[in-house]
Amino acid sequence: MTPRDASDANDNRWSDLDRPPLNGTALRRALVREGGLWGDVRVTPHTGSTNSDLVALATDEKADEGVVLVAEEQNAGRGRLDRQWTAPARSGLFFSVLLRPTGVPVERWGWLPLLTGVAVATALSKVAGVDTALKWPNDLLVTVGGEERKTGGILAERAGNDAVVVGIGINVTLREDELPVPGAGSLALAGATTTDRDTVLRAVLRSLEQWYEKWRAVGGDPAASGLQETYAAGCATLGRVVRAELPGGTSITGEAVAVDGDGRLVLATEEGVQQPVGAGDIVHLRPA
Repeated sequence: MTPRDASDANDNRWSDLDRPPLNGTALRRALVREGGLWGDVRVTPHTGSTNSDLVALATDEKADEGVVLVAEEQNAGRGRLDRQWTAPARSGLFFSVLLRPTGVPVERWGWLPLLTGVAVATALSKVAGVDTALKWPNDLLVTVGGEERKTGGILAERAGNDAVVVGIGINVTLREDELPVPGAGSLALAGATTTDRDTVLRAVLRSLEQWYEKWRAVGGDPAASGLQETYAAGCATLGRVVRAELPGGTSITGEAVAVDGDGRLVLATEEGVQQPVGAGDIVHLRPA
């Protein structure tokens, strides 16, 4: 198949009947309402990265808070630490949202990816019947055949002085032979009661709106909003011995005992020190 043929196949709504396209008009009708957070839902057939596109729009002041950009396919999707995120067209949900958290101190904006994780996990559990756990700081985990697998991730990026773009990727109908790495999973492989992407996207965005408004109403206070407690309850990292691989090539090993008020993971080391970790890659070494 030539590159042009591949593009045509991805654009054709009948190219994969098990993976129908999203209906942007229907999504806007369902999600955009007077006084609500979501002001526009835009669906594009393919792009490099919805995060990059939305950051550019926000930086140029061409997008207001509440814009949602969804791509049926991404060829330059990014995760944390500049990792690539690729998947077949319409096999998942790949979207970014623009938030301008006025009234929330900048030092609390670091809670936004964790807040998004809580919103997504609770929505997936409700709408798809899949028990979804959180791996600090931004991975979504499901169980496939008794094994914990990553089915989604979150990436938050600043856009100018007053905005944050939060990108979300969720594997929905990926099959075993399509998984990019052995540790990956999908809602379908986890036995989801629905893999209708329209239904899942609506549930996720409504949950995100509820959590964001609750958090913003109390100035981003993670305790007063219930966010810190809820995140801890759904975090699969807590209670485990983990290795934190830190920027600069160093690492810390210890038991993950808490998520502090700044959203950092607190490790209890063998030396008896409680060490907060604000950034890094976390490797689960022992089940909870």
